[in-house]
Amino acid sequence: MKEINSFQLVKVPEGLEATVKSRTITIKGPRGSLTKSFKHLAVDIYMTDKETIKIEKWFGKKKQIAAVRTVCSHINNLFKGVTKGYLYKMRAVYAHFPINCAISEGGTLIEVRNFLGEKYIRKVRMHEGVTVENSKGQKDELIVQGNSVDAVSQSAALIQQSTTVKNKDIRKFLDGLYVSEKTTVVKDED
Repeated sequence: MKEINSFQLVKVPEGLEATVKSRTITIKGPRGSLTKSFKHLAVDIYMTDKETIKIEKWFGKKKQIAAVRTVCSHINNLFKGVTKGYLYKMRAVYAHFPINCAISEGGTLIEVRNFLGEKYIRKVRMHEGVTVENSKGQKDELIVQGNSVDAVSQSAALIQQSTTVKNKDIRKFLDGLYVSEKTTVVKDED
């Protein structure tokens, strides 16, 4: 069953500047600018006025209409990214061999040493616009932060996946680097 027209409107928050050109959205805010392309989706994206982005689908089936809300969620993530930023905290978990994390190249490369006592050095490069640092107040904690939720979460996932335990019972060998908290760089005032 096709629905003739389905659309959603996204309000651009105050202090942010949004531009849409051929399904590529650019948001400028206090923390910088983010660009995201939606060329892979057959939906209309345009600005009705300075403060409103309209995402529209004509004659869409159920799956295609679902893409409209998805695009809205992505745009809201961009808004949040350029105003508050994204911050993921990761903890090193180990039973015996202490995991050693060395950060180099200005927070864009992390080297994981002594994982399960292995000599191999695991090198993980962060995505563009993402920095990693050792936590000041907490031992064995990493802080991954940036503006794009996709880049930050993907970088955290790459760090986590670099410390997968091979050829052991993973219920017993729980060593690794795990995401412990997902929050924003700029904290809410409450």
